[in-house]
Amino acid sequence: MSDLIIGLTGGIASGKTTVADLFAQHFAIDIVDADIVAREVVAPNSPALIEIAQHFGSQLINDDGSLDRSKLRQLVFSDQANKQWLNALLHPMIRTQISLQLSQTSSAYCLLVAPLLLENSMQSMVDVVLVVDSEEQAQVARTMARDNSDEQQIKSIMAAQIDRQQRLQQADDIIKNIGTINGLTNDIKKLHHKYTRLAKEGSGKT
Repeated sequence: MSDLIIGLTGGIASGKTTVADLFAQHFAIDIVDADIVAREVVAPNSPALIEIAQHFGSQLINDDGSLDRSKLRQLVFSDQANKQWLNALLHPMIRTQISLQLSQTSSAYCLLVAPLLLENSMQSMVDVVLVVDSEEQAQVARTMARDNSDEQQIKSIMAAQIDRQQRLQQADDIIKNIGTINGLTNDIKKLHHKYTRLAKEGSGKT
């Protein structure tokens, strides 16, 4: 297992995936992605998906056996009780799987990429909170281009997340995603040296 776990988070379309990819490409850092884990937990025929279908109805299951995420999102976004039920089911499963994957990492430090790291109180799973920060209008524009969503829908999602200032206040380190990939890469190189040093100090290695 890695000697240091970095929790990488940020708002919607802030550049989390780009930052994680740069850490992996330049420094071979192991990545655990909470979104991927969340999808794996509700894979076809999984215990979680069976429970979801029993609770909400089989109309949430596509013809190929996969979860219709859009329908589920509509059910939980507008109903607090539905959201609480779903979170109570999935969060323990997701945390267990994340812990397992973190235990299998081998780079000096690793990244846990978790968009809702702060919202879901996952700070105890990491040693350092790294926030990717971006201008909100840029986030909206990127999301509209990426997901073909309308502006109001995106702003509703952003409103449901922790606000930008609160996120920054809880950060140990911040990467500003407001320039070029080269600028981003230089910032990541500085953090890589810092995290490599912290990992050695934490493990007692020299």
